[in-house]
Amino acid sequence: MSDITYIATAEGWLYLAGVLDLHGRKLVGWAMDSRMKTELVCAALKQAIGRTGASKGLIVHSDRGVQYASKGYQKLLEKNGFICSMSRKGNCYDNSPMESFWGKLKMEWLNDYTFKTRAEAKKAVFEYIEFFYNRRRTHSSNDYVPPFLTIDPTS
Repeated sequence: MSDITYIATAEGWLYLAGVLDLHGRKLVGWAMDSRMKTELVCAALKQAIGRTGASKGLIVHSDRGVQYASKGYQKLLEKNGFICSMSRKGNCYDNSPMESFWGKLKMEWLNDYTFKTRAEAKKAVFEYIEFFYNRRRTHSSNDYVPPFLTIDPTS
């Protein structure tokens, strides 16, 4: 699953693209920028590929946003032999695991902050993803095991 969210700062929006592994609920790829362009979602997907060694035939799901429908992103999927899956038009429920992750990030970590700079927001997002969510936060869908400790059934 993949999607984009935004975080308010005094400097303007910080856009965050993420790629969520549905099996273990681990955020395997993510990228942040001041602009919501194709390069943002491509960077998140490239990080996910590098971290997981994802192989041909992987289904990559997103909404129908222009970044995901772009030639650049579609070429990246094709180059890696991935299968593109997109939400049905007007159906937010198709991407609900990713939307749930964004909700957790904002409610559990970011709600109490007013960020002066994008750099401050980036630091907080990094801490949540890499130190808390992937390594310490338990999930009922994983038998209450953090995503980092789940076992990949394909390995």
